[in-house]
Amino acid sequence: MAEKIAHTFHPDKLDNEPEWSAVEVTEDIVVEDKYQGTSVDRSEMRWLLAIGWQGAIVGLSFVAGTIVQGLIALHDPTYEPQQWHGTLLVIAAVTIAISVNVFLSKTLPIAEIPILILHVLGLFAIIIPLLVMGPKNDARTALLTVTNSGGWQTTGTSFMVGLLSALSSMMGFDCAVHMSEEVKNASQTLPKAILWGAGLNAILGYLCVFTLCFTMTDIPRLLDSPTGFPFLQLFSDATGSNAGTAVMAAIIIITLIMAVVSEVATASRQIWAFARDDGLPFSKFLRRVRPGWNIPLNALWISFAFGIVIALINLGSSVALNAIVSLTISALLSSYILSIGCLLSKRLRGEALPLSRFSLGKYGMAMNIIALMFLFPFFIFCFFPTARPVDRETMNWNIAMFGGITIFATVWYLLGGKEIYRPPVLIQNRDFVE
Repeated sequence: MAEKIAHTFHPDKLDNEPEWSAVEVTEDIVVEDKYQGTSVDRSEMRWLLAIGWQGAIVGLSFVAGTIVQGLIALHDPTYEPQQWHGTLLVIAAVTIAISVNVFLSKTLPIAEIPILILHVLGLFAIIIPLLVMGPKNDARTALLTVTNSGGWQTTGTSFMVGLLSALSSMMGFDCAVHMSEEVKNASQTLPKAILWGAGLNAILGYLCVFTLCFTMTDIPRLLDSPTGFPFLQLFSDATGSNAGTAVMAAIIIITLIMAVVSEVATASRQIWAFARDDGLPFSKFLRRVRPGWNIPLNALWISFAFGIVIALINLGSSVALNAIVSLTISALLSSYILSIGCLLSKRLRGEALPLSRFSLGKYGMAMNIIALMFLFPFFIFCFFPTARPVDRETMNWNIAMFGGITIFATVWYLLGGKEIYRPPVLIQNRDFVE
């Protein structure tokens, strides 16, 4: 939602604004030497974020594709979902998103306005039928009953692990930050856009959560749904209509596809910005902006190729695909923790922060502390498996992906990357239009 801002790609926009904050130069929240951290720290973080956002493209596409498969199973009980069906649907979603970013980039901000309207009104088009037509739990059952279905020894552990699914919907508001070089008056516009997006979605999210709590009366039936998605079964049970279920699901699918469009825009700009700083192999090719296009076309093609390759992994192993996609959560959480931690460190030591046009003022330190207290537990639990007992299929391989990329990025930096990699603050005046 925070990306519903008109913009035009200008690689030289960095000349137009003074050096004032950590979000000024597209990348990854922590980019300034003033914010501590060695170059290798920044390089590792940007590798994690670059891969994480690429994984997010496939992750959202996979969810949209498998919802389509679930709808088919709902309408045709004889349908047997195949992995290659899902792979083709993922490729279709990625192709649509890339095509929109390449050929409709100038009209994208305008196109996102009706999507924003659909996002808000579509929620009411879903929760009203559920509340009016579906069965209801009493208040005590809806709000106080806790079900531990994950095999964990304590309800608290099950609660924290279960929250990870919801956590993914609370992340990614920094999408807009990575578009900062294309936004007018980004230093004021972006923080406000993020706050409005987070605030509005928090309200809508609570409405959705409370609706689900009151209308999920038969949880085992929902979990055993042949559609593979409990919410599709819930829609079907409440409306008693496959057509009604399809319409409600279509709202979710459309918003997911448009979210993939935004993810592609973000991921490609991350690739472009990291290549601009000579942090990636073949950086000269990846950072090139062709005259007349005004978009990082080469970086977009890399995002397209990356999405296709990851989607094809699903043909061999859905476990491997889930491991790559799950990296998104740990990568984003680690970036939030690092950036906020650097700010808090400077505040605690009494050091001056760079001048900014948007500030939390006297509440800044308190907000930093609260944010870190919220983020640290989730970062730890994001490496937990979703249920016990754990085997090869149910293991959360996120830790292996996170550690592997960290090791690779460190080795890459030490073996040669440190000779060419430069933090963004050192190269703000370079122009890569070739």
